[in-house]
Amino acid sequence: MNTIDTPLFGLSQRLPPSNVQAEQALLGALLANNKAYERVSEFLIADHFVDPVHGRIYQAIVRRVEAGQLADPVTLKAEFEHAGILEEVGGTAYLTQLLSAMVGIINAGDYGKAVYDTWLRRQLIDIGETVVNNAFGADAELAGPEQIEAAEQSLFELAADGGATGGFITFEKALTEAILGAERAFRRSGSVSGLSTGLRDLDSKMGGLHPSDLLILAGRPGMGKTALATKIAFGAAKALQADARATDPAAVPKQTIAVFSLEMSAEQLATRLLSEEARISGDRIRRGDIGQKDFDKFVQVSREIASLPIQIDDTPAITMSALRTRCRRLKRTKGLALVIVDYLQLMRPSAGTRPENRVLEISMITQGLKALAKELALPVIALSQLSRQVENREDKRPQLSDLRESGSIEQDADAVMFVYRDEYYLEQKMPKEVAFEGSSDKFNAAMDDWQQRMAKSHNKADLIIAKQRHGPTGTISLLFEGEFTRFGDLDLVHSDYAN
Repeated sequence: MNTIDTPLFGLSQRLPPSNVQAEQALLGALLANNKAYERVSEFLIADHFVDPVHGRIYQAIVRRVEAGQLADPVTLKAEFEHAGILEEVGGTAYLTQLLSAMVGIINAGDYGKAVYDTWLRRQLIDIGETVVNNAFGADAELAGPEQIEAAEQSLFELAADGGATGGFITFEKALTEAILGAERAFRRSGSVSGLSTGLRDLDSKMGGLHPSDLLILAGRPGMGKTALATKIAFGAAKALQADARATDPAAVPKQTIAVFSLEMSAEQLATRLLSEEARISGDRIRRGDIGQKDFDKFVQVSREIASLPIQIDDTPAITMSALRTRCRRLKRTKGLALVIVDYLQLMRPSAGTRPENRVLEISMITQGLKALAKELALPVIALSQLSRQVENREDKRPQLSDLRESGSIEQDADAVMFVYRDEYYLEQKMPKEVAFEGSSDKFNAAMDDWQQRMAKSHNKADLIIAKQRHGPTGTISLLFEGEFTRFGDLDLVHSDYAN
């Protein structure tokens, strides 16, 4: 790395890293044989060159090669002359000189990586300088946590896509991605192109969970929102593990599931998972009311599920900026396939923002979650409470208008699902003999009717898909075992108990 003496301080000032020789050698190799472009086309762009002249020459080579035309000193000279910039790129003499700088066409890939590496280092220096300047107060409005967020955002973008901040995508590339998604659905059993939820009918209805989607799972307290979200997290983790072990039984999944549990602690969530899998009542586990046989099963199940790729963050009242930062870090270090937030009304907007009211605050959170889903290209499931107006209606089945602060939630979500259990409300409507004024016949008739309705709704739940941007709406019937707060496919109840 070059240095310049600075008499004022008696120290040395370092110059940003560069490798002009590698740039010249690469351009010489490309001009000598255009096929060398194939070795660098996937990662190198004109902006990566430290010398702007080299960047313009590379851009011209790329333009001609991708158009199926020859790119050599003669054709580039003509092109630059026509554009009136020949002298700006060093003239004919410099184009010819680049050919002599070429060491070997076979090394073009190495030259390209050297150019790209020095560019990455320069970007890191720029990010570091911005962090230092902001820390010294260059931007007085940025608080410390916000500076960390901004720094991690810049580093994430640099690590994820070489610093690209978005731009146009050709229709051809978009079509290719769509065809690949259709192919995945065609090849997988059950026609699931996205990440499996572990629930057959839900996968069939939605095709699994898809990247960039924000899904809202809502319901009144006691409906089982957390239990269903836990089931989906569990099912998705099992799917990731199964995919990893399809060829190697010892393989570790390359992605993980992130669960942000704002209401329950990580220990409580783990206990619920164990209760579901071991089929031992969570209440009995908490009270220690289990025998040796149950405890042995408890330990066995814990060993079986310990390796599932699930990460739990139980920070209460987490901010949108902190959640975003942790997701970026997790994606960078462990890979990330799905984010679940339980639940969004307990979140706070990003630090430094001051929403005027609660509706605007929720709007900022849902917009942030949707932006996170798009940025990290993964599905985000956010649980949501419903307003109490549901309880004031005879028909308790939820509607989109029942969402708390519903305008933004409904607008930003790609799918809105409601958990509803008729059994929950029927339990509260058990006939009381005193209400029939001594008429035993009327009471017995009412009791018979109530018992029939209870039997019909026992261990059943409805998942109402009220909105789905990319597919049909409708209702899915699910099994719900209240004792274990466990959801499953409705017609698999017997085989589930047998396992």
